[in-house]
Amino acid sequence: QISTKMATSKTVQEFVQFGRKIIAVGRNYRSHAIELGNPVPEEPLLFLKPVSSYVEIGNPIEVPEPVQDLHHEVELGIVVGKEGRDIPESSAMDYIGGYTLALDMTARGIQSDAKKKGHPWSVAKGYDTFCPVSSFIEAQKIDLSDTKLWLKVDGTLRQNGSTKNMIFSVPYLISYISRIFRLEIGDVILTGTPEGVGPVKPGQTISAGIEGVTEMSFPVVERKK
Repeated sequence: QISTKMATSKTVQEFVQFGRKIIAVGRNYRSHAIELGNPVPEEPLLFLKPVSSYVEIGNPIEVPEPVQDLHHEVELGIVVGKEGRDIPESSAMDYIGGYTLALDMTARGIQSDAKKKGHPWSVAKGYDTFCPVSSFIEAQKIDLSDTKLWLKVDGTLRQNGSTKNMIFSVPYLISYISRIFRLEIGDVILTGTPEGVGPVKPGQTISAGIEGVTEMSFPVVERKK
């Protein structure tokens, strides 16, 4: 186990500015895996999103020209507050600096084609603005045993789930991921999305929230050439 640094409360709140990676967990809700016709994983399914995909409140989600079916996925994001590697599950919670509400925007057609060919998901997940995030959330405000996430498109409820239905717990994910990627201050772990993912188009508005904690809203626009 390696642990050398601890973030100050000021710097960890600025994870969008200095964080070095976004580690995402696929299919961590059984119902979501089933709705897309995917097998339920026996171990965490990981992929990376570039930090250039971050977009903060006040800015739009852009739909680039090649993308015909952009899907929303609402997720709880863990903001890493302490550097570490090979972290025991028993102490994993000590590495959480806070949280963020995030959307893992996905070009579903590109992803489906990549899966058929055995290719990575980087293009489908990595366009600019494909990781909208809320402001930083203090760790004590989140109850991982039952954090309720919701998402609406133009006011219509699309996703409504709880972290209690995760396949792999947050401590397990932190421990597992740290055996592969060294966790660094400001990194974000996207913990998976509940069922109800679906398409959005330019002109629509996505709103999402963590019940009793935070809400955010993003307009969806066509990317300008």
